[in-house]
Amino acid sequence: MSHRIALAVLLLAATSACAGGQAGQGSANLRGKVYVSSSVTEQGKPRALVEGTKVDLRFTDDDRLIANVGCNMMQGQVSLDGGKLSVADLSSTAMGCPKPELHQQDEWFAKLLDAKPSWKLDGANLVLTGSDTEIVLGTEAPATLEGGTWTVDGIIAGDAVSSFPGGAKATFVFQDGNMKVDTGCNYKDAAYPYEVDGQRLVAQMAVTTLIRCGDDMNSVETAIHKTLDSGEVTYKIDRNSLTLTNASGAGLTLKK
Repeated sequence: MSHRIALAVLLLAATSACAGGQAGQGSANLRGKVYVSSSVTEQGKPRALVEGTKVDLRFTDDDRLIANVGCNMMQGQVSLDGGKLSVADLSSTAMGCPKPELHQQDEWFAKLLDAKPSWKLDGANLVLTGSDTEIVLGTEAPATLEGGTWTVDGIIAGDAVSSFPGGAKATFVFQDGNMKVDTGCNYKDAAYPYEVDGQRLVAQMAVTTLIRCGDDMNSVETAIHKTLDSGEVTYKIDRNSLTLTNASGAGLTLKK
């Protein structure tokens, strides 16, 4: 083999190796990261998502994509080769969404994933582009217990988590050593002193009023009372989700 041919072979091998590295580089860049939508455009116009929801994407270290747009969780093995986001065998939980529009939003996003949208990084943002849809997502800032409002979205009883009744709303705010609970009924702008010790949260609960609030709200307030009545819960924050559980297994899930 001449020196010229040998050099050509070496250049071809080096080029192939670089190309292979570039193909996998995007996947490596996204592993372990979480992105949430900052804007959604459809046919050139802003698309409004269901109130209180965002497009939420988590790229795991084992090359899976976990997606949520407000109701069911979707996941599958993800490939980012060729500038396309491709999810193999996309699966979804089968939780009954409290609103029909949440189910429709799930279907809309699953259809977008099935179509293998294009993706690119634009600075710190991830941009997904389908045939008529563009979603811009930013990296997620970690949630903290204090600051902002936590909204109850689930009720825990032992190993089971039930969805929050659609006709009720309950919020928690932790600020300046006070836990403010508001259901708009018996818990209304109620503030209870609390302290944190590791993952333990100790609150000094007081007696509430005894107004009958309707079936949905009564069940919510009963769950809050069961969770907090002992005055001590374990709390856990995972991204923008907060879980409060007591020693008996009663608890609440909340979103910020």
